[in-house]
Amino acid sequence: MTITQPDLSVFETLESEVRSYCRGWPVVFDRAQGSRMHDEDGHQYLDFFAGAGSLNYGHNNPVLKRALIDYLLRDGVTHGLDMSTVAKRSFLQTFQDLVLRPRDLPYKVMFPGPTGTNAVESALKLARKVKGREAIVSFTNAFHGMSLGSLAVTGNAFKRAGAGIPLVHGTPMPFDNYFDGTVPDFLWFERLLEDQGSGLNKPAAVIVETVQGEGGINVARPEWLRALAELCERQDMLLIVDDIQMGCGRTGAFFSFEESGIVPDIVTVSKSISGYGLPMSLCLFKPELDVWEPGEHNGTFRGNNPAFVTATAALETYWADGSAMEKQTRARGEQVEQGLISITEENLPDIKEYRGRGLVWGLEFHDKDRAGRIARRAFELGLLVETSGPESEVVKLLPALTVTPEELDEGLSVLARAVRETA
Repeated sequence: MTITQPDLSVFETLESEVRSYCRGWPVVFDRAQGSRMHDEDGHQYLDFFAGAGSLNYGHNNPVLKRALIDYLLRDGVTHGLDMSTVAKRSFLQTFQDLVLRPRDLPYKVMFPGPTGTNAVESALKLARKVKGREAIVSFTNAFHGMSLGSLAVTGNAFKRAGAGIPLVHGTPMPFDNYFDGTVPDFLWFERLLEDQGSGLNKPAAVIVETVQGEGGINVARPEWLRALAELCERQDMLLIVDDIQMGCGRTGAFFSFEESGIVPDIVTVSKSISGYGLPMSLCLFKPELDVWEPGEHNGTFRGNNPAFVTATAALETYWADGSAMEKQTRARGEQVEQGLISITEENLPDIKEYRGRGLVWGLEFHDKDRAGRIARRAFELGLLVETSGPESEVVKLLPALTVTPEELDEGLSVLARAVRETA
């Protein structure tokens, strides 16, 4: 693909230096449909990024778009704070009927604000309020958001440094397989909890991702998650599962923790919950934890009614048949895994490991700069992939759940070529 130099002057002169994704993909995007994006010069790109997991159902999904257009054309409420609206009622009823009730999940639903970090902040505040303690335990290589409370339970040193102040009341513990299986699970954590001389304040809660996306596609085993849930129950700590990137079907089941059989006390959901890339997030928690005073946590844009509309349409379209979407995602995931096996066999010993679940996968290299070179070459060849991990050492694959088998084969073929050409 020959990419002409686009006019980026207004972005470079007016927009802050904080911009990041646009540096790896230096074109001006104009249109998008399904798993394809198009720049203003007409070049086409296969999207294995999906809005960092916000577009599980693809760009401009026609069913969701139709629901949104119809709602806007009838002058449906756009901004509603936490007022009761028809759109919110429809979402809540559909969410209960298609997601919570079939899974026997008793959660209350809170709309904390438009983004994932809003959901995490509310979860941390609620846990501290319920337990009357300030300490929160997180895990190595975790990522939970960019506001101060979320950063305090995030592992990445670069992102933490951006806070500019000490990040307190958070304590990291080893994530699953952090010591390559040489140390029993939770040995250190439980010893600290039981030792009166350890210096660890009794935590209010533990927050965990079942698959660490930004941390490098680190997959927690179901038995590790079950042991963590049991530890939290024994030690009177709440368990928070951050399902912001891995929820809404990304790993197969609607919630990524379903495979393990646990029922977290609190769950944070965002990204693809609106289905259309519109800002929306949820904080879900067991009814006995609903100790909020009215207005104790709020936000101007927590009532994004267009997002309620597309979220409802997404649930009705993809989750009314309890297992069809899950089976499709698992089948697509097996297709990706087979592709990564072929790439790994072709490029031994350069590749350290491939890993993932459902439709989130990572390819890690011994040369920590290799992933960045592969992502750049893939872009030149018409494929959008990002990197993850503490040193951006993992190529991260996050295609839409609606991606076709043919599109997956095409993307994996481009990825294989990019790996070969960056050796």
